[in-house]
Amino acid sequence: MGTTTTPARVFINEVATRDGLQNEKTFVPTPRKIALVDALSRTGVAKIEVTSFVSPKAIPNLRDATEVMAGITRQPGVVYTTLVPNNRGALRAIEAKVDEINLVMSIGEKHNLANMRMTCDESLAGFRDVMATMAGSGIRVTGSIATAFGCPFEGEQPLDRVLWATETYLNLGMVGVTLCDTVGMAHPRQVDRFCRAVRDRFPGVPFTVHFHDTRGMGLANVMAALDAGIDSFDTSLGGIGGCPYAPGATGNISTEDTVHMLEACGIPTGVDLDAILPLARGLTTLLGRPVGGQVARSGKRTDLHAFPQCA
Repeated sequence: MGTTTTPARVFINEVATRDGLQNEKTFVPTPRKIALVDALSRTGVAKIEVTSFVSPKAIPNLRDATEVMAGITRQPGVVYTTLVPNNRGALRAIEAKVDEINLVMSIGEKHNLANMRMTCDESLAGFRDVMATMAGSGIRVTGSIATAFGCPFEGEQPLDRVLWATETYLNLGMVGVTLCDTVGMAHPRQVDRFCRAVRDRFPGVPFTVHFHDTRGMGLANVMAALDAGIDSFDTSLGGIGGCPYAPGATGNISTEDTVHMLEACGIPTGVDLDAILPLARGLTTLLGRPVGGQVARSGKRTDLHAFPQCA
Protein backbone atom coordinates (compact mmCIF):
# COMPACT_ATOMS: atom_id res chain seq x y z
CA MET A 1 0.00 0.00 0.00
CA GLY A 2 1.08 3.61 -0.53
CA THR A 3 1.70 6.49 1.82
CA THR A 4 -0.92 6.87 4.54
CA THR A 5 -3.12 9.95 4.14
CA THR A 6 -5.77 9.25 6.76
CA PRO A 7 -8.34 12.10 6.89
CA ALA A 8 -8.69 14.15 10.06
CA ARG A 9 -12.48 13.71 10.06
CA VAL A 10 -14.71 11.00 8.64
CA PHE A 11 -18.30 11.47 7.46
CA ILE A 12 -20.80 8.69 8.16
CA ASN A 13 -23.75 8.31 5.79
CA GLU A 14 -26.58 6.18 7.19
CA VAL A 15 -28.31 3.93 4.63
CA ALA A 16 -30.41 1.62 6.83
CA THR A 17 -33.74 3.24 6.06
CA ARG A 18 -33.31 2.66 2.32
CA ASP A 19 -30.70 0.00 1.59
CA GLY A 20 -31.51 -1.79 4.82
CA LEU A 21 -35.30 -1.77 4.84
CA GLN A 22 -35.78 -2.47 1.14
CA ASN A 23 -34.90 -6.14 1.62
CA GLU A 24 -37.10 -6.79 4.65
CA LYS A 25 -39.97 -9.21 4.12
CA THR A 26 -42.22 -7.49 6.66
CA PHE A 27 -43.45 -3.96 5.95
CA VAL A 28 -42.16 -1.45 8.48
CA PRO A 29 -45.01 1.00 9.26
CA THR A 30 -44.55 4.54 8.02
CA PRO A 31 -44.60 6.21 11.48
CA ARG A 32 -41.83 3.87 12.65
CA LYS A 33 -39.71 4.69 9.61
CA ILE A 34 -40.19 8.40 10.30
CA ALA A 35 -39.30 7.93 13.97
CA LEU A 36 -36.13 6.04 13.02
CA VAL A 37 -35.02 8.74 10.56
CA ASP A 38 -35.71 11.43 13.16
CA ALA A 39 -33.72 9.54 15.80
CA LEU A 40 -30.82 9.01 13.39
CA SER A 41 -30.91 12.72 12.53
CA ARG A 42 -29.98 13.51 16.14
CA THR A 43 -26.94 11.20 16.29
CA GLY A 44 -24.48 13.28 14.28
CA VAL A 45 -24.49 11.32 11.02
CA ALA A 46 -23.61 13.47 8.01
CA LYS A 47 -26.21 12.08 5.64
CA ILE A 48 -29.26 9.81 5.72
CA GLU A 49 -30.43 7.86 2.70
CA VAL A 50 -34.08 8.11 3.70
CA THR A 51 -35.83 6.05 1.02
CA SER A 52 -36.12 5.40 -2.71
CA PHE A 53 -38.67 6.76 -5.16
CA VAL A 54 -39.08 3.41 -6.83
CA SER A 55 -42.09 1.42 -8.00
CA PRO A 56 -44.01 -0.04 -5.04
CA LYS A 57 -44.27 -3.29 -7.00
CA ALA A 58 -40.50 -3.48 -7.23
CA ILE A 59 -39.80 -2.67 -3.56
CA PRO A 60 -42.99 -2.92 -1.47
CA ASN A 61 -41.30 -1.87 1.76
CA LEU A 62 -40.54 1.58 0.32
CA ARG A 63 -44.00 2.21 -1.11
CA ASP A 64 -44.46 5.03 1.42
CA ALA A 65 -41.46 7.07 0.23
CA THR A 66 -43.47 10.27 -0.28
CA GLU A 67 -45.13 10.02 3.14
CA VAL A 68 -41.83 9.33 4.89
CA MET A 69 -40.10 12.31 3.30
CA ALA A 70 -43.03 14.54 4.19
CA GLY A 71 -43.13 13.32 7.78
CA ILE A 72 -39.51 13.56 8.89
CA THR A 73 -38.11 16.47 10.91
CA ARG A 74 -34.98 17.68 9.15
CA GLN A 75 -32.01 18.66 11.26
CA PRO A 76 -29.58 21.39 10.17
CA GLY A 77 -26.32 19.96 8.89
CA VAL A 78 -27.80 16.60 7.87
CA VAL A 79 -28.17 15.82 4.15
CA TYR A 80 -31.35 13.92 3.30
CA THR A 81 -30.87 11.88 0.15
CA THR A 82 -32.92 9.37 -1.81
CA LEU A 83 -32.20 6.81 -4.48
CA VAL A 84 -33.89 7.54 -7.81
CA PRO A 85 -34.18 4.79 -10.45
CA ASN A 86 -35.66 6.80 -13.31
CA ASN A 87 -37.19 10.09 -14.47
CA ARG A 88 -40.48 9.42 -12.72
CA GLY A 89 -38.60 8.98 -9.46
CA ALA A 90 -36.70 12.21 -10.11
CA LEU A 91 -39.96 14.14 -10.42
CA ARG A 92 -41.17 12.69 -7.12
CA ALA A 93 -37.87 13.63 -5.47
CA ILE A 94 -38.24 17.23 -6.64
CA GLU A 95 -41.77 17.34 -5.21
CA ALA A 96 -40.46 15.98 -1.91
CA LYS A 97 -37.76 18.67 -1.78
CA VAL A 98 -34.95 16.25 -1.03
CA ASP A 99 -31.43 17.63 -0.59
CA GLU A 100 -29.84 15.13 -2.94
CA ILE A 101 -30.61 12.20 -5.20
CA ASN A 102 -28.42 9.24 -6.04
CA LEU A 103 -28.31 7.35 -9.34
CA VAL A 104 -26.95 3.81 -9.52
CA MET A 105 -25.47 1.68 -12.29
CA SER A 106 -23.60 -1.60 -12.01
CA ILE A 107 -20.44 -1.63 -14.13
CA GLY A 108 -20.78 -5.39 -14.28
CA GLU A 109 -23.06 -5.64 -17.32
CA LYS A 110 -24.65 -8.89 -16.17
CA HIS A 111 -25.36 -7.51 -12.70
CA ASN A 112 -26.89 -4.38 -14.20
CA LEU A 113 -29.17 -6.56 -16.31
CA ALA A 114 -30.15 -8.65 -13.28
CA ASN A 115 -30.60 -5.71 -10.91
CA MET A 116 -31.77 -2.87 -13.16
CA ARG A 117 -33.10 -4.84 -16.16
CA MET A 118 -30.98 -2.60 -18.39
CA THR A 119 -27.63 -2.55 -20.14
CA CYS A 120 -25.10 0.03 -18.97
CA ASP A 121 -25.76 2.10 -22.09
CA GLU A 122 -29.49 2.09 -21.30
CA SER A 123 -28.79 3.13 -17.71
CA LEU A 124 -26.64 6.03 -18.86
CA ALA A 125 -29.34 7.15 -21.30
CA GLY A 126 -31.77 7.20 -18.40
CA PHE A 127 -29.29 9.20 -16.32
CA ARG A 128 -29.15 11.86 -19.05
CA ASP A 129 -32.93 12.22 -18.88
CA VAL A 130 -32.81 12.50 -15.08
CA MET A 131 -30.04 15.13 -15.22
CA ALA A 132 -32.18 17.18 -17.62
CA THR A 133 -35.15 16.89 -15.24
CA MET A 134 -33.04 17.91 -12.23
CA ALA A 135 -31.53 20.96 -13.96
CA GLY A 136 -32.45 24.12 -12.09
CA SER A 137 -33.97 22.23 -9.14
CA GLY A 138 -31.13 23.07 -6.76
CA ILE A 139 -30.94 19.39 -5.78
CA ARG A 140 -27.52 17.73 -5.83
CA VAL A 141 -27.11 14.61 -7.98
CA THR A 142 -24.55 11.95 -7.10
CA GLY A 143 -23.80 8.63 -8.74
CA SER A 144 -23.02 5.20 -7.32
CA ILE A 145 -20.85 2.73 -9.20
CA ALA A 146 -22.23 -0.66 -8.18
CA THR A 147 -20.05 -3.80 -8.41
CA ALA A 148 -17.03 -1.47 -8.52
CA PHE A 149 -14.84 -4.07 -6.84
CA GLY A 150 -16.40 -7.20 -8.29
CA CYS A 151 -19.46 -8.66 -10.00
CA PRO A 152 -20.99 -11.97 -8.86
CA PHE A 153 -21.44 -13.01 -12.48
CA GLU A 154 -18.30 -11.61 -14.09
CA GLY A 155 -15.75 -11.48 -11.28
CA GLU A 156 -13.37 -8.65 -10.41
CA GLN A 157 -13.88 -5.50 -12.44
CA PRO A 158 -10.86 -3.80 -14.04
CA LEU A 159 -9.80 -0.45 -12.62
CA ASP A 160 -10.14 1.13 -16.05
CA ARG A 161 -13.87 0.43 -16.00
CA VAL A 162 -14.23 2.17 -12.63
CA LEU A 163 -12.33 5.17 -14.01
CA TRP A 164 -14.53 5.17 -17.12
CA ALA A 165 -17.73 5.15 -15.06
CA THR A 166 -16.44 7.92 -12.79
CA GLU A 167 -15.52 10.14 -15.72
CA THR A 168 -18.87 9.44 -17.39
CA TYR A 169 -20.78 10.38 -14.23
CA LEU A 170 -18.84 13.62 -13.82
CA ASN A 171 -19.33 14.53 -17.47
CA LEU A 172 -23.08 14.10 -16.98
CA GLY A 173 -22.93 16.69 -14.18
CA MET A 174 -22.95 14.54 -11.06
CA VAL A 175 -21.19 16.17 -8.12
CA GLY A 176 -20.03 13.13 -6.16
CA VAL A 177 -19.27 9.46 -6.78
CA THR A 178 -19.64 6.38 -4.58
CA LEU A 179 -17.65 3.20 -5.17
CA CYS A 180 -19.84 0.30 -4.08
CA ASP A 181 -18.68 -3.15 -3.03
CA THR A 182 -22.15 -4.40 -3.86
CA VAL A 183 -21.64 -8.08 -3.14
CA GLY A 184 -18.75 -7.95 -0.67
CA MET A 185 -15.93 -9.03 -2.98
CA ALA A 186 -13.46 -6.23 -2.19
CA HIS A 187 -10.25 -6.79 -0.26
CA PRO A 188 -7.99 -4.16 1.35
CA ARG A 189 -5.18 -4.09 -1.23
CA GLN A 190 -7.70 -3.71 -4.06
CA VAL A 191 -9.53 -0.99 -2.14
CA ASP A 192 -6.29 0.91 -1.56
CA ARG A 193 -5.38 0.72 -5.25
CA PHE A 194 -8.80 1.73 -6.58
CA CYS A 195 -9.30 4.57 -4.10
CA ARG A 196 -5.87 6.06 -4.75
CA ALA A 197 -6.45 5.80 -8.49
CA VAL A 198 -9.76 7.69 -8.50
CA ARG A 199 -8.42 10.38 -6.18
CA ASP A 200 -5.32 10.84 -8.33
CA ARG A 201 -7.29 10.94 -11.58
CA PHE A 202 -10.10 13.17 -10.28
CA PRO A 203 -8.64 15.48 -7.60
CA GLY A 204 -11.19 17.56 -5.74
CA VAL A 205 -14.10 15.20 -6.47
CA PRO A 206 -15.82 13.99 -3.28
CA PHE A 207 -15.69 10.19 -3.18
CA THR A 208 -17.62 7.87 -0.87
CA VAL A 209 -17.20 4.13 -0.45
CA HIS A 210 -19.96 1.64 0.30
CA PHE A 211 -18.81 -1.70 1.69
CA HIS A 212 -20.70 -4.88 2.44
CA ASP A 213 -19.44 -7.32 5.06
CA THR A 214 -20.36 -10.44 3.11
CA ARG A 215 -16.97 -12.07 3.66
CA GLY A 216 -15.94 -10.35 6.87
CA MET A 217 -13.60 -7.81 5.26
CA GLY A 218 -15.80 -4.73 5.59
CA LEU A 219 -13.98 -2.92 8.39
CA ALA A 220 -10.56 -3.88 7.02
CA ASN A 221 -11.65 -2.28 3.76
CA VAL A 222 -12.67 0.87 5.63
CA MET A 223 -9.15 1.18 7.02
CA ALA A 224 -7.65 0.65 3.56
CA ALA A 225 -9.90 3.35 2.08
CA LEU A 226 -8.99 5.70 4.94
CA ASP A 227 -5.30 5.21 4.28
CA ALA A 228 -5.99 6.08 0.64
CA GLY A 229 -7.57 9.37 1.70
CA ILE A 230 -11.29 8.58 1.54
CA ASP A 231 -13.27 10.42 4.22
CA SER A 232 -16.90 9.44 3.48
CA PHE A 233 -18.49 6.04 4.18
CA ASP A 234 -21.95 4.55 3.73
CA THR A 235 -22.92 2.42 6.72
CA SER A 236 -26.10 0.75 7.92
CA LEU A 237 -27.50 0.56 11.42
CA GLY A 238 -27.21 -3.01 12.65
CA GLY A 239 -25.49 -3.98 9.40
CA ILE A 240 -28.87 -4.53 7.73
CA GLY A 241 -29.38 -4.53 3.99
CA GLY A 242 -27.35 -6.05 1.20
CA CYS A 243 -27.72 -7.23 -2.36
CA PRO A 244 -30.17 -10.01 -3.32
CA TYR A 245 -27.64 -11.29 -5.87
CA ALA A 246 -24.97 -12.11 -3.26
CA PRO A 247 -25.64 -15.60 -1.88
CA GLY A 248 -25.04 -15.72 1.86
CA ALA A 249 -24.67 -11.94 2.12
CA THR A 250 -24.72 -10.59 5.66
CA GLY A 251 -25.50 -6.99 4.79
CA ASN A 252 -23.70 -3.66 4.89
CA ILE A 253 -20.98 -2.68 7.30
CA SER A 254 -22.57 -1.74 10.59
CA THR A 255 -22.78 1.94 11.54
CA GLU A 256 -22.10 1.29 15.20
CA ASP A 257 -19.15 -1.02 14.50
CA THR A 258 -17.61 1.44 12.05
CA VAL A 259 -17.99 4.42 14.39
CA HIS A 260 -16.67 2.38 17.33
CA MET A 261 -13.57 1.34 15.36
CA LEU A 262 -12.82 4.81 14.02
CA GLU A 263 -13.26 6.53 17.36
CA ALA A 264 -11.06 3.87 19.00
CA CYS A 265 -8.39 4.77 16.44
CA GLY A 266 -8.69 8.44 17.34
CA ILE A 267 -10.45 9.40 14.10
CA PRO A 268 -13.45 11.63 14.84
CA THR A 269 -16.76 10.95 13.10
CA GLY A 270 -19.04 13.45 14.79
CA VAL A 271 -21.40 10.55 15.60
CA ASP A 272 -22.64 9.91 19.13
CA LEU A 273 -22.08 6.17 19.56
CA ASP A 274 -24.13 6.12 22.75
CA ALA A 275 -27.09 7.48 20.77
CA ILE A 276 -26.59 4.99 17.93
CA LEU A 277 -26.38 1.82 20.03
CA PRO A 278 -29.96 1.87 21.40
CA LEU A 279 -31.27 2.34 17.85
CA ALA A 280 -29.23 -0.61 16.62
CA ARG A 281 -30.43 -2.80 19.47
CA GLY A 282 -34.02 -1.74 18.80
CA LEU A 283 -33.89 -3.09 15.25
CA THR A 284 -34.47 -6.63 16.49
CA THR A 285 -37.91 -5.59 17.73
CA LEU A 286 -38.62 -3.33 14.75
CA LEU A 287 -37.78 -6.02 12.18
CA GLY A 288 -38.80 -9.07 14.18
CA ARG A 289 -35.47 -10.80 13.67
CA PRO A 290 -31.90 -10.68 14.98
CA VAL A 291 -29.56 -8.26 13.22
CA GLY A 292 -25.80 -8.05 12.86
CA GLY A 293 -23.41 -5.64 14.47
CA GLN A 294 -20.83 -6.69 17.03
CA VAL A 295 -20.75 -3.66 19.32
CA ALA A 296 -24.51 -3.62 19.89
CA ARG A 297 -24.22 -7.21 21.05
CA SER A 298 -20.91 -7.15 22.96
CA GLY A 299 -20.68 -3.53 24.12
CA LYS A 300 -17.99 -0.93 23.60
CA ARG A 301 -14.35 -1.77 24.21
CA THR A 302 -14.41 0.69 27.11
CA ASP A 303 -17.34 -1.01 28.86
CA LEU A 304 -16.06 -2.70 32.02
CA HIS A 305 -17.71 -5.48 33.99
CA ALA A 306 -17.92 -6.33 37.66
CA PHE A 307 -15.21 -8.66 38.87
CA PRO A 308 -16.76 -12.06 39.68
CA GLN A 309 -17.03 -12.83 43.37
CA CYS A 310 -15.25 -15.93 44.51
CA ALA A 311 -17.32 -18.52 46.38
